[in-house]
Amino acid sequence: MDYRRFLPNLCTSMNLVFGMCSILSTYSGDLVWGSIFILLALVADGLDGRTARFFGVSSEMGKEMDSLCDLGSFGIAPGFLAWAFVLHNYGLLGVVVVILFAVCGMWRLARFNVNASVVHGYFMGLAIPAGGNIVAMTTLLFVTMGVNPLSFGLAYPIIMAIVGYLMVSHVHYPNFKGDGGEPFYLVSKAFAVLMFAGILWFGQASLLPALAVAVFCTYAAAGILNTIVALFAKEG
Repeated sequence: MDYRRFLPNLCTSMNLVFGMCSILSTYSGDLVWGSIFILLALVADGLDGRTARFFGVSSEMGKEMDSLCDLGSFGIAPGFLAWAFVLHNYGLLGVVVVILFAVCGMWRLARFNVNASVVHGYFMGLAIPAGGNIVAMTTLLFVTMGVNPLSFGLAYPIIMAIVGYLMVSHVHYPNFKGDGGEPFYLVSKAFAVLMFAGILWFGQASLLPALAVAVFCTYAAAGILNTIVALFAKEG
């Protein structure tokens, strides 16, 4: 057995294993572990590419496996989690939002694979692991704090639909690889700090889930602002 190829493929497979564990946990009514397994899938997703590059065994098959696993773990599993948590209360609107989220995730992955040799220095649209974990970690935070999102009216389905749209949008998100991407402007950094602190303050009763929510939601929102600032900077 060639362990250099086995280890990256094992990490990729664990991504989907955790995604399936999330679906099964959600189906069993355990929304806490349904959320945590999606975060664990993110860890496995981050390890597979790094392991493959470390051993110098990156392959087209590995990239395809990664995309298929990502759709399951960050598109389907979070959608099912959100449905079980609250969206089933919204009737047809809830159905549309869940399906839209999964379809946008599929679209995002396909576009990423096609544009991999063209787009450099940033992510075009919110990466599906981030989108899936926004859903998962907000669910975890609300469950652990005893917050009922129905009290916010239509805010939950609307925000989840926006997250789905961000995945297929042309918003530029930093990839933090230092490979010549667009600058992250000072105003965006200041906004990110304030939003991060605000989420931590709101979720101080459940600090670890709040920290995870702050990371993913701040990244998503700051990317929107930074793209807008970049447009004005180029026009100026």
